[in-house]
Amino acid sequence: MNLEEMKQAVVDALEDVKATEISVLDVSGLTSVTSFMIIASGSSNRQTRALADNVQKKLKEKGAQIYGVEGEQEGEWVLVDLGDIVVHIMLPATRDYYNLEQLWGAAESRRQSAKASG
Repeated sequence: MNLEEMKQAVVDALEDVKATEISVLDVSGLTSVTSFMIIASGSSNRQTRALADNVQKKLKEKGAQIYGVEGEQEGEWVLVDLGDIVVHIMLPATRDYYNLEQLWGAAESRRQSAKASG
C-alpha cells in the first residue's frame, strides 16, 4: 500500500466511526519522524477509543504495520503510530488546548519564511 492509499484508508476508517474535523497535515519537511499527521475529533472517550480501534483494524487488514498506540486507556488523546503517518484522535477540548494544526502550521510558515529570506 502506498502512502496515498494509506492516508485514504485512515480517513475512511475515521469516517466509518463518525470522527469530526479530520485534518491531514504534511509534516515531511518539518520532521524526520513522520510524513503526515492526521488529526480527528471524537465526541467521547469511548468514541476516541473506537476510532483508534477502527483505524488499527482497517489498516492491519490492508497490510499496514501498527508501530504503537498511546492513550487508549484514558481516551482523551489516542495516538496511533503507522510510521509514515501518525494519527491523533482527541476530544474537542484537548484538541483545542494543544492546537496541533496551528503548532505544525506555524512551524511550516517559519520554515517557508526562512527559505524565502535565505
